[in-house]
Amino acid sequence: MRLILLGPPGAGKGTQAERLVKGFDIRQLSTGEMLRAAVAAKTPVGLQVEQILERGELVSDDIVCAIISDRIDQADCANGFILDGFPRTIAQAEALDKLLEEKALKLDAVVEISVDEGILLSRIEKRASETVGGARADDNAESLKKRLAVYREQTAPLIAYYGKTGLLKTVDGMQDIDAVAACIKEALS
Repeated sequence: MRLILLGPPGAGKGTQAERLVKGFDIRQLSTGEMLRAAVAAKTPVGLQVEQILERGELVSDDIVCAIISDRIDQADCANGFILDGFPRTIAQAEALDKLLEEKALKLDAVVEISVDEGILLSRIEKRASETVGGARADDNAESLKKRLAVYREQTAPLIAYYGKTGLLKTVDGMQDIDAVAACIKEALS
C-alpha cells in the first residue's frame, strides 16, 4: 500500500501514520528524516543537501525526489509506504507522479484528515505538553499561524489535485484518534 496523508499541522497525520505503519506493515517516509539521514551518511546527495542547508536555502524538489526515489527502492518499502511531508505543492505532486510512473508504481490512496482549524491550537498545545523531552520549536500559536498560512497556500490545493484522480479519501479528523483510525482503515478497504 502506497499512501499520502494530507491535512493541516496538528490534524493528526503523524499519529495516524504510526497506526497505519503497524496495521499494514509499511514504512512512514518523512522527507525531513530522509534529508537528515542523507547528510549524516555523507551520501553524494547528502553532501549537496548539507551545503544547501548551511546557506539557509530550501532543498529543491529535484533533490527531494532523488532522495525519495532512492528510499522507496529499499527492501523495507516493498510492502509500501506513507509519504509524510511530501508532496507539499502541486509541482511536487507532479514530480512524484512522474517518479512513480518511471518505477511502474502507483499510489493507492491520498487520505485527507479534515479538521476545524479553530481546534488546532489546542491540539498543538496538548502535543507540546505531552512531548517527551520537550515541545517541538514550532509547537506554539505564532508558528501554527504561519504553518497554517503556508498549508493553505501551498498544500491545500493538493486536495483538489488528488480529488480529480479519484485517489482522495477524506476522513473527519475531529473525532477521537481511534475513530479517525477506523475511518481511515474503512476508506482504504
